[in-house]
Amino acid sequence: MNVRNYIIILFLIAGASCTKLKDTSYNQIIASEFVPGKSDLAALSGAAYVDWRGLLLQWNTLYRAQEVSGDEMLTPARPNGWVDGGVYRRIHEHKWTTDDDIVINVWTRAYQGITNCNRIIYQVQSGAIPVDPKDTTALVAEIKLLRASYYWVLCDCYGNVPIVDKFDVPVGYLPKQNTRKEVYDFIVNDLVTNIPKVSQDNSTATYGKFNKWAGLALLAKMYLNAEVYTGTPAWDKCIAVCDTIINANQFILEPNQKNVFITENQGSKEIIFALPFDSKYVSDWNSFDIHMQTLEPENQATYNLQFSPWGGVCAVPQFITTFDTEDSRYQDNYIKGQQYTSAGDSLKATMGDFAGKPLSYRNYVAGVDISDEVDGFRLGKFEIAKGATNRLSNDWPLFRYADILMMKAESLLRNGLANDAADLVTQVRQRDFKSNPAKAIVTGAQLQGGSTYDYGLRNHLTSTYEGGADIQFGRFLDELGWEFCQEARRRTDMIRFGAFTKKSWLSHSPNGDYRSLFPIPRTEIAKNANLTQNQGYQ
Repeated sequence: MNVRNYIIILFLIAGASCTKLKDTSYNQIIASEFVPGKSDLAALSGAAYVDWRGLLLQWNTLYRAQEVSGDEMLTPARPNGWVDGGVYRRIHEHKWTTDDDIVINVWTRAYQGITNCNRIIYQVQSGAIPVDPKDTTALVAEIKLLRASYYWVLCDCYGNVPIVDKFDVPVGYLPKQNTRKEVYDFIVNDLVTNIPKVSQDNSTATYGKFNKWAGLALLAKMYLNAEVYTGTPAWDKCIAVCDTIINANQFILEPNQKNVFITENQGSKEIIFALPFDSKYVSDWNSFDIHMQTLEPENQATYNLQFSPWGGVCAVPQFITTFDTEDSRYQDNYIKGQQYTSAGDSLKATMGDFAGKPLSYRNYVAGVDISDEVDGFRLGKFEIAKGATNRLSNDWPLFRYADILMMKAESLLRNGLANDAADLVTQVRQRDFKSNPAKAIVTGAQLQGGSTYDYGLRNHLTSTYEGGADIQFGRFLDELGWEFCQEARRRTDMIRFGAFTKKSWLSHSPNGDYRSLFPIPRTEIAKNANLTQNQGYQ
């Protein structure tokens, strides 16, 4: 092998977890130049992992589909814009169409990841990439677990989607549509079959990869949502999988939740599976720009950012009101009140009715159709590093140990073991009320109660009052909101508790139970006569 090709290969391997890899590099270099060893296998799978970053955080993708559609956050019209043809308002009001970005982008990016997984499996199994036979089993199993994670998103968001598990399909191939239960069964079978074949190692060597523990975490997710996906609950199975992870003693709750979300969070013992980000290597403009979407332009001086933020996304005031103000998750995860420069000088607003007045974020939003510059607490769960570019460098913890404890707790609660569930919820809460430990304690009776969320329309046009007392186990839904806010999951949790299509908040009124699924993109149905649109959509 010549020196140039050797350097290229080293670069691909070293950057596999943070750099977008081009398929042609493997075909041109690996197939013709050398047989990859174990140390090279991470680079082979890298391209298929990259798609998760685009699926989650690129513009109008999974993050917005999961969060802006729920009762935690919204993107209201601002003095500097954020109307964009009404797309954010439609997400908030559950009036998205078959042509909206979130509908198209989540579908296409998930299938892009699946295609890359199928390609790698085909190249390895066919010998196009000459992996040593002793390494083939584990590599293929890992990629199948990764592929299952893309299908999880499709199952959750669209339900009835085609299962494509081959790369070498005939020209003009049009896949047939599968039922949601068939997709669920396919995912679970791939997970159960391949988890025993991948590494049990939990170290820097497997960080950001689908090892045994990441596979089990995803399996627990599937069982947790089995009743939604198939009509048949699987609480006992979820408990058993969670127990396997808990009893392995591989992970812990960080003493402070914030440790999971700092810029250099790759050493967190709570993270089970993360999507690695580094602004030096992940160069797509919208790769991880939540800080740009939520902070006002003046906050550039707060963090000495390299670019001026755009304002926009904020918390729904009714959700913020559910927090105990002594909860460190309220204190640490939202940017609120008077804003300052990095030198400590007070900032002033520059737009709309508040121009020239203190830039002080308040827990009030007039409505999805209108807001002032100071309206709404801003998103601050992920640390915003001083001097950051338009992209953050925090790794994204897709699965973490707190979620394992909470999945087990919810399953126990739904199985009638409320006190056992309360013990686990209390364990998670203990790090959040250090100044008042008594507040961390939750009882089984409380978890069996309704939500404290003050549901109802609450905007400049009208107010209604619904409350959350009628939500079964609503207090547990509250706990999920407090622990996992801003983590791209609120829609899924609300659906499981029956609140997503039933409740009103801010400017959102219920708009049909069929909205628990997104429509199949119109463009996909136009291309494939085998696809039938989800019920309720045209």
